[in-house]
Amino acid sequence: MKAKEEFIELLRSTNREGVEDLLVALEDMGFFTAPASANHHLNVEGGLVEHSLNTCKAALMVWEGMIGLDPGLAKEVERESVIIASLLHDVCKSDIYFRTVKKRKTVLGTWEDCEGYKVSYKNFPMGHGEKSVILLLCNGIALTDDEMLAIRWHMGAWGINMNSYEDQRCFDTSQKLYPLVTIIQAADKLAANIMERSGEDLDEL
Repeated sequence: MKAKEEFIELLRSTNREGVEDLLVALEDMGFFTAPASANHHLNVEGGLVEHSLNTCKAALMVWEGMIGLDPGLAKEVERESVIIASLLHDVCKSDIYFRTVKKRKTVLGTWEDCEGYKVSYKNFPMGHGEKSVILLLCNGIALTDDEMLAIRWHMGAWGINMNSYEDQRCFDTSQKLYPLVTIIQAADKLAANIMERSGEDLDEL
């Protein structure tokens, strides 16, 4: 509950029109109980909202640090945009995880059943970042161009169809036009790969 309350407080702090309608929609989608992944970081109930918070905290730190290096950035990227894009970048994951029973190897080398998640895209197979943007717009919140593009391209190069010249050009152009795009990419990686890594993750290397 603490993570959910903190998420809601941060999102409301932006005073963005449509936030209350969006919060109702997020509850209905299962956002607040979904894991952040099926097999990797925060693959537990409530992991998605925790990851979103971690990404927001990292994004605000990156934004503040970059303003120290380049004060002009404060005019290009607003704090509320950092909060919105980081908190909402993974809304696309709200409806793709389903509980299941998996096999895992014990320290003795035997296999045992354990609870986990499987992934299915049957509800709305619209991709990743683009799905988040569409769900947000359809559920009542207005987004600026840089927020939409930061959410769309938050996976960085992993979100590009390398067979598509248009995808590559759009990604490259978005990064050059809008610093928020790079801030959210960096924050997402910092959250998943540093803030959320566990001893078990390191043991499996």
